[in-house]
Amino acid sequence: MKVRNPVLTCAGVVFSLLLGGWCFSQTASNGRGVVRLRVRVRDGESTKGLPRKRFFLVKGTLEQNRAWIQLSEQQTVTSRDCYYRAAGASEKFIKWLQDNDCESIYCRAADLKDVDGPDAVPEFQKAVLAGTSEFKDAELARKWLSVNLPAALRDGFYRSNQERLQTLLREAERVSGVPVQSVMTDRNGTAYFTDLEPGEYVLTNLLPVQTTTAFVNWNCELQVKPGDISTEKPFLISNRKDRNVKCVGVEKPLPVCSTSARR
Repeated sequence: MKVRNPVLTCAGVVFSLLLGGWCFSQTASNGRGVVRLRVRVRDGESTKGLPRKRFFLVKGTLEQNRAWIQLSEQQTVTSRDCYYRAAGASEKFIKWLQDNDCESIYCRAADLKDVDGPDAVPEFQKAVLAGTSEFKDAELARKWLSVNLPAALRDGFYRSNQERLQTLLREAERVSGVPVQSVMTDRNGTAYFTDLEPGEYVLTNLLPVQTTTAFVNWNCELQVKPGDISTEKPFLISNRKDRNVKCVGVEKPLPVCSTSARR
């Protein structure tokens, strides 16, 4: 096993921190702003940061952006489970996605237990069998099982969401007159918008975030001031009220999936 030099490791960490501080300082000195976004959700009995979700910053106030906000609120959204059931996915396939809040199979790799044993996913088993015949190697077939899955199960849900997202982005940019910025939250639900022109913005997720029981939409107005670094006081948003929460998301119950789509 390769052992890291602790001195070099510490030096690398210090350098990264200094570089990050320098970037924020440069932003501040240029009169631009930074927004540190923190997303926290209450789901069932637990509260946690929301990882791997994309958020957008649109120039202008809520009133100025009313056209695309209304469009986003009127859209018909299909839940992940309903989509995959309608696509003919097995319950084990859907559970595999649920276990890590995945929207597609590209969220994580399929382990050996996912293709063999009592918890194996039938679609994965079939894909590995086809891959083994093609590649002559079962391990390689497991790593590349996505190529032998139907398109609807492989990335159909992602593609359908992207179509809706691009429609909303085009409308948001038409209304605001400037490109929309976007970031993805890290594993703790934190993300940074940097080099922002001072003024009013709307923070939004455009496409609803799905919890166990509801869709959540955020459309939050915020102001960026010249030299605003915002590293100590994050812009905290949640689906529940709290004294530190700057914006509470609007929740809608998840739709009931059609029973005819179940296997």
